[in-house]
Amino acid sequence: MNNFFMNEALKEAKKSFDLDEVPIGAIIVKDNEIIGRGHNTKEHTNSPLNHAEMIAISNACEKIGDWRLIGCDLYVTLEPCAMCAGAILNSRISNVYIGTRDQRMGCAGTVINLLDMPTFNHKVKVEFGVLENESSSLISSFFLKLRNRK
Repeated sequence: MNNFFMNEALKEAKKSFDLDEVPIGAIIVKDNEIIGRGHNTKEHTNSPLNHAEMIAISNACEKIGDWRLIGCDLYVTLEPCAMCAGAILNSRISNVYIGTRDQRMGCAGTVINLLDMPTFNHKVKVEFGVLENESSSLISSFFLKLRNRK
């Protein structure tokens, strides 16, 4: 089931790729149903808040009518940054499935693990490597495309 849902996150990431945005996609799942979707749109909206995870979380909260996403899972193609990790914690998401690590900004275990801090009142189970090659390849293709333009 993880591959199916990560493929849906990859579809979202491809939307960002097509918009010339860094291709990151995210979905929120509750009871095996997708209740939130998002893809990176920070360049088009001129907002640093419009990360895939933030959009998917807002979308899911709106759909269920609650800010608490208890019992929900997040599938995301790239490891969340500090802002997104904070939103994941605050929304009480249970599990996060990640395509590939972010060596520079990853806050789910690579640079720091905000999702498992002993002093926080909520902890999130994290699994890396779900369709890792596909997630990594999409991001690499995007940056290669950018370099070739210059």
